Amino acid sequence: MSVALIRPLTVRTIAVSDPDNLLSRLPGAGPYAWVRHGEGLVGWGEAARATVPPGPGRFQWAREWLSSVFDDAWIDDEVGMPGSGPVAFGSFTFDANAEGSTLVVPQVILARSGGRAWLTTVGDAGSDAVAPLVTARGITYGDGSLTAPEWQERVARAVRKIKGGTLDKVVLARDLLATADREIDIRVLLSRLASRYPECYTFSVDGLVGATPELLVRHKGQSIESLVLAGTIARGSGPADDAARGEALLASEKDRYEHVCAVVSVREALAPLCAALDVPDKPELLVLPNVQHLASRVTGRLSDGASVLDVVAAMHPTAAVGGTPTAKALSVIRELEGMDRGRYAGPVGWIDSRGDGEWGIALRCAEVSGDRARLFAGCGIMGGSDPVAELAEAQAKFRAMQYALEG
Repeated sequence: MSVALIRPLTVRTIAVSDPDNLLSRLPGAGPYAWVRHGEGLVGWGEAARATVPPGPGRFQWAREWLSSVFDDAWIDDEVGMPGSGPVAFGSFTFDANAEGSTLVVPQVILARSGGRAWLTTVGDAGSDAVAPLVTARGITYGDGSLTAPEWQERVARAVRKIKGGTLDKVVLARDLLATADREIDIRVLLSRLASRYPECYTFSVDGLVGATPELLVRHKGQSIESLVLAGTIARGSGPADDAARGEALLASEKDRYEHVCAVVSVREALAPLCAALDVPDKPELLVLPNVQHLASRVTGRLSDGASVLDVVAAMHPTAAVGGTPTAKALSVIRELEGMDRGRYAGPVGWIDSRGDGEWGIALRCAEVSGDRARLFAGCGIMGGSDPVAELAEAQAKFRAMQYALEG
């Protein structure tokens, strides 16, 4: 565990004119971002940072650390909206026992939501000049932890376990390594992702950057919302092929069952926390530039005023990124996946001093360090899964970050 803090925090939030493009205001290295359809938050600098100790109590530790930071702060907030006042960006490892979970309170936060915009500063934060974007070229790729044939063999082994009755579903991920001709400017990746995938949540926390379609939880007052995605097919070659693929996905017994498993896991996690919960009877299609997903939007009202981190703790890992039943799926992942996921498929997002916030699952993402990036993609493996088709699905999911790197 490590903690750094400018203490106590002196925080001021003021209304500002519309910044139009939040991402274009990021000054340089180490940006923080959570943006969808041009709205959200971006930040830079560090007023406080904590490396969250691994273990089953990590979310409780994170909540207590944030409470100590926010409760001691002097806050002048003339906006009073979710995301105003002090905000912490965070990302957690997929595995509770893995190191690398991080919380950071930026020194400067610029936000835009519901026709309003505001600027939050902590301490004596200056106005950093925006440095020119630097575009990396000559991107080359190499195998990650497993080659494609090796990963397909692991998928086949997982299918045999499922058919043998060991479990219903397991999510197996794979990684891909990318190298550029110079240091990768995360702001370039964010700009490309936000432009191409406006329906997704474009994020950046401590070198983890991506555009996730999956909203784990949005917490505002007592209201919560979660977008469940499970069941995927690549986009078609044209409108007719696209429509046919969407209909095939909706009709797919394998994908519908995979989606049901994910929805049930979310419902079971949220029910104890909620006074009311609305779960759709059937999924809809979420169409993105590279893939189509089965999607269900779950909404509810919390019964006890819990923090968004309490909801995150109850929900992670969902069946959409782990499997069913969860404990057995996690055991199979450790046995077959052959890699450390790090923060891939873990919770990523932000929380303010009121406990409001938005957290997604870190999908369609990469860990960026210098001139290198480690890309991730995962697939839900069922009894009817075909290793060749699952590899094709993983490759389709890699394309989001490959586009971000290559343009």
